[in-house]
Amino acid sequence: MRRGVGWNIVLGGVVLFFVLIITLPFWWVMSGSFKLPQEIIARVPTMIPQSFTLQHYVKLLSSSDYPTYMINSLVVASVSTLITLALSVPAAYAFFRLRFPGREALYRMILLAYAFPSIVVLIPLFGMFAKLGLVDTRTALVVINVSFALPFAIWMLRSFFGSVPMEIEEAAVMDGAPPLVILRRVMIPLIAPGIASVGIFAFIMSWTEYVFASVLILSDAKRTVPVGFSGIIGQYQIDWGLLLAGASLATLPVILLFALIGRWFVSGLTEGAVK
Repeated sequence: MRRGVGWNIVLGGVVLFFVLIITLPFWWVMSGSFKLPQEIIARVPTMIPQSFTLQHYVKLLSSSDYPTYMINSLVVASVSTLITLALSVPAAYAFFRLRFPGREALYRMILLAYAFPSIVVLIPLFGMFAKLGLVDTRTALVVINVSFALPFAIWMLRSFFGSVPMEIEEAAVMDGAPPLVILRRVMIPLIAPGIASVGIFAFIMSWTEYVFASVLILSDAKRTVPVGFSGIIGQYQIDWGLLLAGASLATLPVILLFALIGRWFVSGLTEGAVK
C-alpha cells in the first residue's frame, strides 16, 4: 500500500512538473501583455503583474493592421478546415469501404506529402500559382493548407471508420440505405470525435502557417497573423508589450475552438489510440 501511495505521489509530481512547463510560457505571455513597459523589462521579473494596463491592446488594435491580419487568418483557417473536412471524410470512407487495385499502396502514398520539407516545393508552387494568377490571394493559402492537411486527415479518419463495428453498417445496408446515406446518417455521427480532432488539427495548421504565407502574399492587406505580426514587431522596434498583446490575441481563436469542441478532440484521440 505504501509503495502504491508513493508511486502516485511521484507520478503526480511528474505530471505537475510537465503541466507547469507547458502552462508557464502562456501565463508569462498573457500576464506580460497587461504590464506597464517598465515592469516588462524590469531586471527582476514578476509572475503576477504589479501593474495593470490595456495600452498595449489599444495600440495594437488602433494603430496597426493587426485586426486585418486576424480577419485574414480566420477566413483562411476556417475555409481551409471546412474544405479539408469536406474532402477527407468521403475520401477516408472510400479507402475504408471500397475495394480497388492498389488501394493500400495509394493509401500509403498520400503520406508522402510529409516526406519533403515545405521549402523544397515552395518555388515550384510559387511558379504554378503565378501562372494561375493566384499569387497575393487568400485562395492560394487555402489551397496550400488543404493540400498539406488533407493526407493526414484521410489517414486519421480511415482509422476511425475502421473502429465502427461492421454490424452497424450491415444493418443499414439491409435496410436499403445507399452508401452516401450510410456515410451521412450512420458513419459520420459515430466518428464525430474523430472529425473534431481532424478539424482542430487542420485549423491550427492553417492558423500557424508561415512559410508559404510569407512568400505567396505580397500586399499588407492580405497578410495573415504570423506574417503580418512579424512586420509589426519590426515597425515598432520590438515593443515587448505590443508583442505580448499580439501573441495573446493570436492564441484566442485556438482556445475558443478547444473550449467548444475540446472534449470531442480528447475523446477522438483516446478512441483512436485504443481502437
